[in-house]
Amino acid sequence: MTERRPIRLIVNGRAHEVSLPPNTTLLTALRDLGCTDAKNGCEQGECGACAVLLDGEPMNSCMILAWQADGARITTNAGLGTLERPHPIQEAFADAGAIQCGFCTSGMVIATKALLDRNPDPTEAEIRDALSGNLCRCTGYGQIAAAVHLAAERLRNLPSWSASSASEDGQEPAFKKRVLASDDVTGEGGRS
Repeated sequence: MTERRPIRLIVNGRAHEVSLPPNTTLLTALRDLGCTDAKNGCEQGECGACAVLLDGEPMNSCMILAWQADGARITTNAGLGTLERPHPIQEAFADAGAIQCGFCTSGMVIATKALLDRNPDPTEAEIRDALSGNLCRCTGYGQIAAAVHLAAERLRNLPSWSASSASEDGQEPAFKKRVLASDDVTGEGGRS
């Protein structure tokens, strides 16, 4: 029998105390918690469909053991916004037609969030480089790159958004406050 290890996963602002075998990937743990927006694509770190932000850094959750995320802040696509109040990046993907079958979308949105947190005005080459770890079989990437440009423009034009608003300074970025569901008091948005 495999020994289980108790850990605390903080997913989209909600803490989960779980006890898992030490070889459980973060992807498996997230999906077991109901976070199906982290997709199980390749299980080899090649497709990016399972990408999440781990303390603000993009990671393929299939390549991380769950215990390595013990106590870390994990943000999935669902943690960025809601259907009623999507994050500007999610909105831009929909508006630019960058969503076809949707399988890669969560990972693409996470990669875009990480890019725009670092660089609010990326070039086409920087966008393509940031998305290079994400595979899409439907769109041909043109619409996805257009969505990133659109999201960057919209975020730059929000009076409260800047690259520093996404920093780890402990302050809630103002744009995140606008995407919270009315019953969400965690400050992270979305559901876990």
